[in-house]
Amino acid sequence: MDKPQITQAMINAYDEYTHLTLDRRRFMERLTALAGSGAAAAAIAPLLAASSASAEMIAAGDERLSAKDVVYGGGSGEMKGYLVRPKETTGPLGSVIVIHENRGLNPHIRDVARRMALEGFIALAPDFLSPAGGTPENEDQAREMIGKLDPAATAANAEASLQFLAKLDGANGNVGAIGFCWGGGLVNRFATKSPELKAGVAYYGAQPPAEDVPAIKAALMLHYAGLDERINAGIEAYRKALEANGKSVEIHIYDGVNHAFNNDTSAARYDKAAADLAWQRTVAFLKKNLA
Repeated sequence: MDKPQITQAMINAYDEYTHLTLDRRRFMERLTALAGSGAAAAAIAPLLAASSASAEMIAAGDERLSAKDVVYGGGSGEMKGYLVRPKETTGPLGSVIVIHENRGLNPHIRDVARRMALEGFIALAPDFLSPAGGTPENEDQAREMIGKLDPAATAANAEASLQFLAKLDGANGNVGAIGFCWGGGLVNRFATKSPELKAGVAYYGAQPPAEDVPAIKAALMLHYAGLDERINAGIEAYRKALEANGKSVEIHIYDGVNHAFNNDTSAARYDKAAADLAWQRTVAFLKKNLA
């Protein structure tokens, strides 16, 4: 059977389903109309979605790393997370909060945390659904739970994650954050709340209100997908506010790629060239700002 043809309209429908107003039934109805048949839609849907089966670029048991699940104090109540660090170090390390998409703390984000640790950082991937009982297996349920989180409580849990990392043995006290999709939006919002955040990297993340920008202390790197009209609508206002307030920011727009281009578990949207370039820029930026 020939590989199904995936169009931009199909990708846009999936984005609307995962971020806006479509439910699963209406998404499949729209995909069926776009694909021409129910059978074609059924073949295309898994290519648009993220597959946990292909989540590991770095094996969970990689011998170069020390990785474990942890529990620590949140803004109120307990937070759970995944903590990874390199086994061999030459001195104290900078630390990075790895913030998940709207699917919660899944295998892909755990893998990203391992990748970050191999770059020479202590990485913590918090489960921001901890207050609701933790990330469920069902992605639709996770997205629904994410939508019900209190923004102020979530920012407080991000700050608690920062404080947990800053005080760890072997850490140098400098903490940054990297986030994707929902997590990218949280990085932007967290930067307006935390004077101790040293660096923030937001991948295709929603922008904070312009009036909150003066409070930002962290250096920022912002990655956007050229085809991501929904998120990109807020770029210029954010850019102007950052520049008007003298903030340190790098903005990179990757032409011809979609929202979630960094997520290698999504066959239709992943773009290796853009993801590799964004990662190289991210690592260099974090090493500069968290040394």
